[in-house]
Amino acid sequence: MTSSTDHTYHNAALPQRFLLCTDLDRTLLPNGEAPESPGARSMFARMVAQPCLSLAYVSGRHLALVEESIQVYGLPQPDWILADVGSSVYQRDAQAWSLLSPWSHHIAADWQGLVAADLAVVLSGLPGLRLQPEDRQNTHKLSYFVSLDVDLPALLRAIDTRLAERALAANLIHSVDELAAVGLLDILPRRASKLYAIEFLMRRQGFTADQTLFAGDSGNDLSVLTSSLPAVLVANAHPDVVELALAEVRRNGMPDRLYVARGGFLGMNGNYSAGILEGMNHFHSEALRVLG
Repeated sequence: MTSSTDHTYHNAALPQRFLLCTDLDRTLLPNGEAPESPGARSMFARMVAQPCLSLAYVSGRHLALVEESIQVYGLPQPDWILADVGSSVYQRDAQAWSLLSPWSHHIAADWQGLVAADLAVVLSGLPGLRLQPEDRQNTHKLSYFVSLDVDLPALLRAIDTRLAERALAANLIHSVDELAAVGLLDILPRRASKLYAIEFLMRRQGFTADQTLFAGDSGNDLSVLTSSLPAVLVANAHPDVVELALAEVRRNGMPDRLYVARGGFLGMNGNYSAGILEGMNHFHSEALRVLG
């Protein structure tokens, strides 16, 4: 794995306002096969406690599972939760979470007022699709398991055809759960994704690209990792994701916007939160002065 050699943002001073967006599973949460560096999560917590720094968790999990992960792993409370692969945006208010209805209304038009259960009926009978459990579905997120040996391009074309026949605009996001050895397919409204949800939050809160950093590890993070936003891939990311992300940012002429953690920073291995810290050091090292 290699990272960009362009250090345009290296050692840049931290802006007065900064937005850190991070995926959870196998990015901030050390729930993959790779080892976690001791003390990395506590250093992450100290970094994000700075008053100038706002924190958003960007996850495929629904709200209750995000809250559960915060408790189980002792994570800092975020200011926002972008859940359900970006199809739900929540804001913290007086220790409670409120759904931002402007985002929900914005993406709802893509499905002509239908919800995920309606799309499941439209797609019923397609070979290779197996619905994920009910607690992984949401109003604007329809999730399937997909066998790793399925003809994925053919399946995606078949899905597109059925949806197009009903003028339903969708965003199909495929990723792989390496631990379970199964493919994951999330079907969202076309204007819903982790990237679009982050951009919505940035516009709403007035953050620029240079005041924002994203951290991720998997296929459903690629829309952000290969965008114009500064981003970091943690060192434990699957090699296929790293290869795809690096190829895309080179193709679109923005390799300086993606950093791939490789370990060694502060003696840590670059996995999970250690990788997020390493990426922050690359783009905005001033943010880490709080660590001493």
